[in-house]
Amino acid sequence: MSKRVVITEETIRDGRYQVIALFEDNRLIEVSCADVKESSLLGNIYIGKVKRILEKIGAVFVEIMPNQMTYLPFSEADHVIWTKQQRAGKLTEGDEIVVQVVKEAVKTKEPNVSANLSLKGNALVLTTGNRKLGVSKKLESKKRTHLKEMFAQKTGNEFGLVVRTNAGNYSDEQIFEEYEAILKQYQNIRDYCRHRTCYSCLSRGDSHVVSRVRDYLSMGLEKIVTDDQTVYEELNAAFSKEAPIAFYEDSMLSLTALYGLRTKLGEALGERVRLKSGAYLVIQPTEALTVIDVNSGKCIKGNAEDFYLKINLEAAEEIARQIRLRNISGICVVDFINMDTGEAGRTLAKALRHWLAKDTVPAVFVDYTKLGLAEITRKKVRKPLWEQVGKRVF
Repeated sequence: MSKRVVITEETIRDGRYQVIALFEDNRLIEVSCADVKESSLLGNIYIGKVKRILEKIGAVFVEIMPNQMTYLPFSEADHVIWTKQQRAGKLTEGDEIVVQVVKEAVKTKEPNVSANLSLKGNALVLTTGNRKLGVSKKLESKKRTHLKEMFAQKTGNEFGLVVRTNAGNYSDEQIFEEYEAILKQYQNIRDYCRHRTCYSCLSRGDSHVVSRVRDYLSMGLEKIVTDDQTVYEELNAAFSKEAPIAFYEDSMLSLTALYGLRTKLGEALGERVRLKSGAYLVIQPTEALTVIDVNSGKCIKGNAEDFYLKINLEAAEEIARQIRLRNISGICVVDFINMDTGEAGRTLAKALRHWLAKDTVPAVFVDYTKLGLAEITRKKVRKPLWEQVGKRVF
């Protein structure tokens, strides 16, 4: 199964966007768009000011720059680094603390921050929240054991380490060199933050393109292709050892046209999705949740129960793909075609769980409601596709 990433710029109505598309066997399965005029806060580390503490909901509102409020759950404030503290050991309004943006603003919600820092490399992640050593289970057993021994004495006091799947592509020397670089970055933040003023940005997260490509490295990419010289140089500097990076040049055929990106993006922003059988999905985002309706359309009916199950199984695969493609998060409710037997419902639930498990973001089939609707939840990390482009369509 070949996977490749395509990176280009595209005009969507009156906006210009950097498009990062993940293809699997020439099928678009993930896409993200970033306005070239805007910069993301994701991953940035700031000295923020505690503005409000809400005990009832277990959260703190932290201002990371003038008029930019963020949301800090108590669960993400285990190991606070204070730069100004009024009461020892307890967060107080007016305190100044170090926080990292971990979730972008979604709809009307403010960005989420954490006082537990996470510094990412290609092979390692340093965390101040979980102070244990974790090694990817996708690495072969011998390699996992070796890496555990290599870093066994490096964690526990101030930070933990996560050894990523991609560590399998590096020598011990390269991994340890990255460890020392990340450790130095953390020590600089810890040691010098007390000499910086409130609202200072202590560290900037990866660019949109580096962040997204890093998420894909462990998939075994066949190729990364871009027609942007600046992006090409940035990727080579960051990932030259991980995957082949190609610069696309063709005056006769653009990269967008070669991969049909305009058409595919238009479909991903559309309300209706047609299935091969002739059935179709209707996908409608609302303020509170996303609703997906499965319609049989012009399908030719045979045995009703077998026919409906066949349509629903086809829809389940496409729904999982669309949720991932459109980056739908939070609560998703699916109205499948009604089936009479419990066995058919269990078969559909098993298929839905199977396809959702392929998502790179945690997505879970919860259960059927009393009305027979399928409930799905997916972790919120980035904005949904339709919001990334400001609800614009082609």
